[in-house]
Amino acid sequence: MKTDPPLETLFPPLGGDVLPLLEGLPALIDRVFPLPRRFRSGLPQDVAELSRFLTGGREDRDSGYLGRPALLSAYLRYFLPWNVYRLCRLLPALPLSLAAGNALTDLGSGPLTLPVALWLSRPDLRGLSLEFRCLDRNGAALEAGKALFSTLAGKDCPWVIKTIRAPLGAPVHGPRAALVTAVNVYNEIPEGGAPGVFADKQVRLLSALAGEGGAILVVEPGIPRSGEFIAALRGALEAQGRFPLAPCPHGGPCPLPGGFTPGGRGKAKWCHFAFTTADAPRDLQTLSVAAGFPKERAVLSFLLAGPRTGKPPAHPGSPLLVRIISDSFPLPRSGEYGRYGCSAKGLVLVAGTREKTEPPEPGTLLRLRSPPREQRDPKSKALIFPLD
Repeated sequence: MKTDPPLETLFPPLGGDVLPLLEGLPALIDRVFPLPRRFRSGLPQDVAELSRFLTGGREDRDSGYLGRPALLSAYLRYFLPWNVYRLCRLLPALPLSLAAGNALTDLGSGPLTLPVALWLSRPDLRGLSLEFRCLDRNGAALEAGKALFSTLAGKDCPWVIKTIRAPLGAPVHGPRAALVTAVNVYNEIPEGGAPGVFADKQVRLLSALAGEGGAILVVEPGIPRSGEFIAALRGALEAQGRFPLAPCPHGGPCPLPGGFTPGGRGKAKWCHFAFTTADAPRDLQTLSVAAGFPKERAVLSFLLAGPRTGKPPAHPGSPLLVRIISDSFPLPRSGEYGRYGCSAKGLVLVAGTREKTEPPEPGTLLRLRSPPREQRDPKSKALIFPLD
């Protein structure tokens, strides 16, 4: 089976001035929020404490945890730049239809992670007059974000930043948004209940904030629970007539819904993407190692849903659009390797030699021509596309 050249990748190399600006982000944070020398040596321990607090103590976390100076400092110097970096790798590839005068609503904005990343990674948008409504329940984080963004973008930036200190679900006044975003919001909500019921509730909120022609972007950590939520969110959005623009190459059922395998014996496959962090800021990587969290790869799950058209996108059946999801892995047959992909025909297994299957980065979109005889992988039931 032959393949056409790759159509796109979700995580292209950082180009233009994005990489040097991103490299300078830790120093900029230090300049805007000076840290006395006597506290700098304890920063790795503060990062480690905040990480444990965020991952293991959700039920005990109060809404003002970032109001504690040590934790806010750790968040600004570690979690904020890593979250910005992930978004900077993703946002350039997304089809964001924004025009002068548009409004964007960012839920759970924290220290304005999304506006900072968007300004850094999309120079094509820097000259547009855009209004950002940034909602978060933590006032200290919002104010820190405003100070950082103002210094980063400068006084001549045409973007208007409006902060709203309020919980998720609070009213956001003004025209409905051209883009509604929620980054690392839903993983902080306590576990419990059916993902589908929770997703339905969030879709009602997200759709109420977005214009009929607007889009919705949700980005979460690439963990099983987040992948399962993203798949449920996708289904709930489709029920309202909002079909995926990315990463899905189709509007049919999700072949990677997450959850558990039949019988509940293990985690089912979920949609997530991993990419190298070799171009992440060096100071950030140094702090990560000192805190005990070295990062060679970043992982995320996300969904960009488009306008309320009521109709799924139309794609021809052959060649088949396939989004590469996984890394290359060895198959039982000697010398063969495989990559999982998502398509309108469900889960796909691209199989061939290691040299042929490894080059496409996760997130690459391919056109694959159907083999003469349909075969399925006995383990995953994925449709096999052998590479000649």
